[in-house]
Amino acid sequence: MSTKVSSVSTASIISDFKEITKIRLSVSVVFSSIAGYLLGAPTVDVYTLILLAFGGYFMVGASNAYNQIIEKDLDALMERTKNRPIPAGRMSVRTAFIIAVAFTLLGIATLYIINPRTAMYGAISIFLYTSVYTPLKTKTPLAVFVGAIPGAIPFMLGWVAARNDFGIEPGTLFAVQFFWQFPHFWAIGWFLFDDYKKGGFFMLPTGKRDKGTAVQIIMYTVWTILVSIIPVFGFTGDLKLSIVAAIIVFLLGLVMLRYALVLFKERTAKAAKQLMLASVSYITLLQIVYVIDKFIR
Repeated sequence: MSTKVSSVSTASIISDFKEITKIRLSVSVVFSSIAGYLLGAPTVDVYTLILLAFGGYFMVGASNAYNQIIEKDLDALMERTKNRPIPAGRMSVRTAFIIAVAFTLLGIATLYIINPRTAMYGAISIFLYTSVYTPLKTKTPLAVFVGAIPGAIPFMLGWVAARNDFGIEPGTLFAVQFFWQFPHFWAIGWFLFDDYKKGGFFMLPTGKRDKGTAVQIIMYTVWTILVSIIPVFGFTGDLKLSIVAAIIVFLLGLVMLRYALVLFKERTAKAAKQLMLASVSYITLLQIVYVIDKFIR
C-alpha cells in the first residue's frame, strides 16, 4: 500500500514540476534554439548543442515558474489554469520560487559556458518575460508586443551560440519569429477570450473578437510570410535560402494565411484554434526547411 502511495506521490511531483516549468513549451523553444544553432554553426559541436538545449530549457522553465508565481491568484480564476500546481495548492510559492531561481542560475551559467553573449540574451529574455510582459498582460494589449520580444529570442539565440556574434543573420531569425507570434497569440487570445476575461487579461489588439482584430491577424501573417522568405534574396549575409526552399516556405505561409482569412470570415473560436494549430505547424516546418536547405544546398 505504501509503495503505491509513494509511486502516486512521485508521479504527482514530477507532473507538477513539468507543469510549473511548462515542459512542452520549453521543448518547442529548445527546438527553435537548436534550429538557429544548426543554421549558424560552420561545424556542429555536440557539446555546445547539449549545453544550448539544457540552457534553453532552464531559461524557459525559470520564466514560466516566475510567471505562475506572479499570476497565481489570476490563474485560480480561469478554467485553463486553475489546476496548476500553485493555485491548486499542490506546490507552495516558496518551492516554485526555489525552482525559478535555480533554473535562472543554471540557465545563465550553462549558456555562459557557450559564450557570454548567449547568456546575456537568455537573461534579457527572462527579465522581459517576467518583469515586463507578465505585469502588462492585465493592463494593455501591447503586452503581446512586449512578449513577442523574449518569444523571438530562442531562434536567434542558437545562431549567437554558434557564432558568438549578433548581425543581420540572427536579426532576421529574430524577425521571423517576432512577427509570427502576433497571429499565433492573437489566435490563442481569441479562442480563450472568455477564460482570459475572467483573469482580466487583455490579449487581443482591439480588446474584442471583431473584424479589427481579424484584420490585424491577417496583416501580421502577411508580414511573417514576407520576412520568412527574405534570405532568398541574398541580403542576409550567411543566412541563405534556396529558391526551392523559399517557395516551400511561401506555400506554408499561404496555408497559415488561409486559416487567418477563415477566421476573418467566420470569427469563431473554432476558426481561431485552427489558426493557432496552423501557426505552430508553420513555424516548426519553416525551421526544418531552413535547416535541411542549409545542409543540402
